[in-house]
Amino acid sequence: MKFWNKNICLTSPMSLMIIATLFFSTIVLANVWTEEVVVEEVVEEKKMWIPTEEDIAYQDSMYSIIQNTQNDITDIKQDIVYILERLDYEDGTWDSIRYVKGGKIDKKRNQ
Repeated sequence: MKFWNKNICLTSPMSLMIIATLFFSTIVLANVWTEEVVVEEVVEEKKMWIPTEEDIAYQDSMYSIIQNTQNDITDIKQDIVYILERLDYEDGTWDSIRYVKGGKIDKKRNQ
């Protein structure tokens, strides 16, 4: 199979020999001709972060905010438990305010 019209055939034995020779000579030169590349490494000293007074004040304020939020959540959970306990009674009835005949609500209502 000829790729060019000028009697050059890439599949002829001579062309394959030239291609193989170029390939192997390139590999041999690459292995023999090695220069060590010196890479200068820049070593930076890692400085430890030292917080300023502003940083400490900011961290303290964030800690206070987080602590207050956690306390609020605890209070809300306790309130929810209290409300749920008020809704269910031992005798199977449920209500947010239990009506007891002769109790405070009954007396205020029937005055």
